[in-house]
Amino acid sequence: MKYWHSHKMPAQAAFPLACCLKNMFCGAVHCSDIAIGIHRKPPFVEDDRITGVCEVPAGKIARLVPTAAIKPAKVTLPDGKEVKTVRVNEPRC
Repeated sequence: MKYWHSHKMPAQAAFPLACCLKNMFCGAVHCSDIAIGIHRKPPFVEDDRITGVCEVPAGKIARLVPTAAIKPAKVTLPDGKEVKTVRVNEPRC
């Protein structure tokens, strides 16, 4: 462990964490040095926060999730605002 904290490595290493072991779409795992995947439960989507925390690329999600467990959706919030979000098909996760 001392080696990792000594800053003697030639360059910074990226260690992202993703919750989907099949495609690891979240966390920029495709362009990282080491990827860690932890699949415990289907993701919980907060429709009112999703646009502020992550990008929702409509076509990209449908193509990258091979089981079609996560699909793009549009939802009208209680305040009347329409937002782009995703829907999770839990049995397919």
